[in-house]
Amino acid sequence: MNDLPFKLPVTFLWPEMLWGLIAVPLLVLLYVWLLRRRKKSSLRYASLGLVKEAMGKSVAWRRHLPPALLLTAITALLIAAGRPAAVITLPTAEKTIVLAIDVSGSMRATDVQPDRMTAAKEAAKAFVADLPRTVRIAVVQFAGTAAVVQAPTLSREDVVAAIERFQLQRGTAIGSGIVLSLATLFPDAGIDLSQITGQREMPPAPGDKPKPVFTPVPPGSYGSAAIILLTDGQRTTGPDPVEAAKMAADRGVRVYTVGIGTKEGETIGFEGWSMRVRLDEDTLKNISNMTRADYYYAGTAADLKQVYQGLSTRLIVEKKETEISALFAAAGALLVVLAAGLSVWWFGRVA
Repeated sequence: MNDLPFKLPVTFLWPEMLWGLIAVPLLVLLYVWLLRRRKKSSLRYASLGLVKEAMGKSVAWRRHLPPALLLTAITALLIAAGRPAAVITLPTAEKTIVLAIDVSGSMRATDVQPDRMTAAKEAAKAFVADLPRTVRIAVVQFAGTAAVVQAPTLSREDVVAAIERFQLQRGTAIGSGIVLSLATLFPDAGIDLSQITGQREMPPAPGDKPKPVFTPVPPGSYGSAAIILLTDGQRTTGPDPVEAAKMAADRGVRVYTVGIGTKEGETIGFEGWSMRVRLDEDTLKNISNMTRADYYYAGTAADLKQVYQGLSTRLIVEKKETEISALFAAAGALLVVLAAGLSVWWFGRVA
């Protein structure tokens, strides 16, 4: 398609057809030759006044506009024959988004008003409301362990109810949230959840289907799903988040990470006990970079809502190389009709 070291805005699936564009300058030369021949023929009249009278009072540029439009139409049709393709942004036809949200005890902190958990809930619900109805949404909560509180669904009411049911727990297992989100997206992929459940993986029973052979794909290449992970702390238990991110990257799934709360770290106390919390931005940035996604920091409730608004816009469209031959063909046909219409209107004939 294109052997150049850089990618052109438009590529061609059948570039050989573009050789037909050589005919365009030849047609221009033919038109100029015909004009000169017509001029010589006009000189044979006894009086040039008769010629001008026959031609009428039409402005000179009108004579050339229909042929110019026709020539442009031929150029567009020849380009369409080469089957041009371009990378354009299109709405996604079908997508699944997993909201993986931290429900550790530190989400009680009030540095994000009214508190981190309430702000996270409200922002998530607003995000869900903004998504197209064709997008399926799943909800995973994680603290010391992870759990699917809502399987992928089109029902916004079920998703909102799942978000409202969040229960704060101890511990922060960011890796568990990512791994369980992947298992939710690929339920038949045989993803090992033993690190999350704490139970050993059972050997396959006689007659069970063997696990499908897994073949890694380029990071960020799976356009049908994405994970949005929100946390306010750093990993205290569960699988390594970076290893979990590698699992996502090998499956082409982007993991967008959102950090909420205190960057510097502080001691939070409630109900008679205290805990030291710090947002591990380096790990969150590493997760997003590995999966070809982005990291966002939300220091306030307003910031968090803005982050989710930006994500809703970003996730419902995708850039895809699409053939645009029809656009050039339609433009060519329209120009042919316009050229013929102007010729009939001004001169009473098509040619």
